[in-house]
Amino acid sequence: MTAEFTLSCVLFDLDGTLVDTAPDLIACLNNALKAHGFNEVASASIKPFISYGAIAMINKSVTDLDEIAQNKILETMLSLYQNNIAKHSQFFSGITETLKTIESLGLKWGIITNKKERFTNPLVDALGLKQRASCIISGDTTENSKPHPEPMLTASALANVKPEECVYIGDAMHDIDAGKNANMKTLAATYGYLKPDDTPSSWGADALIDSPEQLTLWITAACH
Repeated sequence: MTAEFTLSCVLFDLDGTLVDTAPDLIACLNNALKAHGFNEVASASIKPFISYGAIAMINKSVTDLDEIAQNKILETMLSLYQNNIAKHSQFFSGITETLKTIESLGLKWGIITNKKERFTNPLVDALGLKQRASCIISGDTTENSKPHPEPMLTASALANVKPEECVYIGDAMHDIDAGKNANMKTLAATYGYLKPDDTPSSWGADALIDSPEQLTLWITAACH
């Protein structure tokens, strides 16, 4: 960490970084697959694709789907998910303490996700985060989504902080690219939904974070 870095705001990816949404997403995927005559899939095989969206999850579940069948499964899955947004989703172990530490240090924090607002907002509400976060940016809040810098710059403007005083943590390469594109510090959440062929060490993040507890230590060190 460079001596001139001033940390003012910690920004989180949502799925796979701040919240473990896999149980609800995969349950809704499997119910949608069953509804359209396909076999259920194992959680472990699909979890790594959550960061890439519902279509990526569907395509990993069933090979050689035509667009019509894909869209039918997608529509069913998203409808189910909207009605079961936080049935089993919860913070990763240690995140509650991370957020408390951020707030106790007088820092701001926020969320930048490629998840659509129709899913982000009710999930954030269910977890009691809406009033605590300085900014919440979804995949359709701005014209461009990650890895474009626009959502990052919009978030820092809403939080009233400079982009270079922010750190962004996410579990996919497009998260790290987005943060770097906006001149933010970046942290790769290796405890998140990584694909077997992912190599976070090659993403160019400022640090690899193996647990929320390690994130708390990084934030604390950055403030001293």
